Amino acid sequence: MLVRLSTCTSSWRQPAGPDLNLTKDSAISRASLFRLYLLAVLWGSGFLFVKLALRGLSPVQVVLGQLGFGAIVLLLTLAVRRRPLPHVPREWAYLAGMAVLANITPYLLFSWSEQRISSGLAGVLSGTTPLLTLLFAHALGVGRLTSARVLGLVLGLCGVVLLAAPWHDGPRAVSITGVLAALGAATCYAGSYVYARRLLTNRGTEPLVLSATQLTAGALLLGAVTPWLGRQPVTLTGAVALSMVALGVLSTGVAYVLNYRLIQDEGPTAASMTNYLTPVVAVVLGVAFVDERLSWNLVVGTAVVLIGVWIAERSSDERRAVASGTLAPSEDGEAHVREHIR
Repeated sequence: MLVRLSTCTSSWRQPAGPDLNLTKDSAISRASLFRLYLLAVLWGSGFLFVKLALRGLSPVQVVLGQLGFGAIVLLLTLAVRRRPLPHVPREWAYLAGMAVLANITPYLLFSWSEQRISSGLAGVLSGTTPLLTLLFAHALGVGRLTSARVLGLVLGLCGVVLLAAPWHDGPRAVSITGVLAALGAATCYAGSYVYARRLLTNRGTEPLVLSATQLTAGALLLGAVTPWLGRQPVTLTGAVALSMVALGVLSTGVAYVLNYRLIQDEGPTAASMTNYLTPVVAVVLGVAFVDERLSWNLVVGTAVVLIGVWIAERSSDERRAVASGTLAPSEDGEAHVREHIR
């Protein structure tokens, strides 16, 4: 059975100019469909692994382990494929900045938030990233807010309010600071898309090489300050250790490789389907493994956020392009950003 999807341009591959690649309908293969579902499970389970790892580690220690194990997986992948790391110091500097914006800061914010809110809620709030990206692009003059996108943004905001449930008090109250921290992490992801488009596109470097360099730089930068920021006592139980390894190796390193392969085979629009699957996986795993409460507002809020994302990403121009089999250059020269930076 084949699922019909359309491909779109990617910020890693597409320059910031107005020329966009042609888009055509293509059938995603069974192997790619399996990778898509597996990628959603790996990214969604990452929030569970963070929750479990925090039982014995501080947020700084969790993020350092995540970056370290993830970088090892990608560096080994590059070694097998005989791909060198970049040699230009400026490219390392740009990728170090990317690591701070797209890895260190959001990972720390998500870990800190999960000390206060459920892993499922953190996973759903990460799904607001496409909406926040539209706001960033509009603010910087590289995107326009159509009526469909405004509607999507309004729905996303309503979904966040439902998720935060400010009308609850006592044991059912949701930590507003935890929600804001998770939204701050999603905002970092959104900003990183714009950063990548401005500084890392059209450089002729393979995306997997960029990812490996980015995680390596992030691990080195955070490792340099961990002796001062991550000195909390460590309680390294078997569950904590396994969660830490799984978070770094599977939900970060292997997920990067899968995402790269999926984009290479099917295009970034196919890979972007994980935007809708990852939050659901995070909620289900949180309920199943750490007894998180499945409230009505979590279910409805998740649905409203995902509907808002879907509406915002489906402009009238794109619908016409998919229907006709081509994608005309947008009036504002925007290249849609579809890839995760996690």
